[in-house]
Amino acid sequence: MAWVTLLLAGVLEAVWATALGKSHGFTRLAPSLIFVVALVLSMLGLAHATRTLPASTAYAVWVGIGASLTVAYAMITGSESASALKIAFVAGIVVCVTGLHLVSQS
Repeated sequence: MAWVTLLLAGVLEAVWATALGKSHGFTRLAPSLIFVVALVLSMLGLAHATRTLPASTAYAVWVGIGASLTVAYAMITGSESASALKIAFVAGIVVCVTGLHLVSQS
C-alpha cells in the first residue's frame, strides 16, 4: 500500500509543479489553488509512505515520478520542446525509479 500511496503522491507532485508554472508567480487564482491542494496532498502521501519505506528511497522515487511526469506533460502539451535525448533521459529516470522499487522489495 505504501508504494501505491507513493505513486499517487508522485503524480500529485507533477500536478503541483505544473500548476506552479501556470500560476505566474501566484497571480492566477485557479492554478494557485490547485498548487496548494496538490502540494499538501502530495506531502501527506510522501509522509505516509515513509512510515513503511525508507525516507531516502521514498523521496527519490517521489521526485523521480514527479519530475518525469512534469517533463512528459510539458512535452506532450507543447510547452516544452521534445527531443530524442530528453525522452531518453526521462526514460532513464523511470528505469532508476523502477530499480529502486525492485531493490526495496528484496
